[in-house]
Amino acid sequence: MDPYGSSDSSRVFSSPYTRLGILIQRILDRVTPFIGVRWLLNIVLLILFLLRIFFLQGFYIIAYGLGIFLLNQLILFLTPKQDPSLQELDNDDGNNVPILPTRANEEFRPFMRRLPEFKFWYTSFKACIISLLLTCFTIFDVPVFWPVLVMYFFTLFFLTMRQRIVHMIQYRYVPFSYGKVRYQGKNDVTTSMGNVANSGIKISAK
Repeated sequence: MDPYGSSDSSRVFSSPYTRLGILIQRILDRVTPFIGVRWLLNIVLLILFLLRIFFLQGFYIIAYGLGIFLLNQLILFLTPKQDPSLQELDNDDGNNVPILPTRANEEFRPFMRRLPEFKFWYTSFKACIISLLLTCFTIFDVPVFWPVLVMYFFTLFFLTMRQRIVHMIQYRYVPFSYGKVRYQGKNDVTTSMGNVANSGIKISAK
C-alpha cells in the first residue's frame, strides 16, 4: 500500500501491457526502413482476406468497410499537409501564408503529406488484421446484396480519385518522389571534380 491508500495491483497489471507496447514499438522501429517488405505484407494480408470472403461467400459488409477505410487513408496519403486551395483563400483574406512554388526560380519546398507513409502502412496493416479476425465470428456476417456495395464502392473510388487528380493538375504538384530529377549540389559537384582529378593523376603516373 502506498501513502495514498492504493495498492500495487494496478502496477502489476499494467506492467505486461507496458512491456507489450515497448516490444511493439521496438518491432515497428526495426521494420520502418523496409518499405517494400512492409507493403508486400499488407498485400498478402489483403489477398488472404479477399480469398476468405470468396470461399465463405459472406462478410461483404466487412469487405465494404475495409475498402472505404483504405480509400480514405489513400486520399489522406495523396493530400498535401497544407492544402493550396485553402492557402489561396487565406491569401485573399490578407493573411501571408506560404503557398507551393509554381515557378523554377521560387524556393523549393518538399511535398509533405497529410498522412505519412509509415502511418498509412500501419493503419492499413491493423485494418487488414482486424478484418481477418472479424470474419471468424458469424455475428458480423450481415446479409446484404453485395453487387450494390461493389458498384457503390467503385463509383465512390472513381469520383474521389478524379477529384484528387484534378486538384493535382490545378495546383501542379506530384505526391510521389520516384522518377523526379535530382540535381547535384555544390558539394557534390566539387567532390565529383576532385575524384576526376585524382583519377587523372593516377593515370598520368602510370
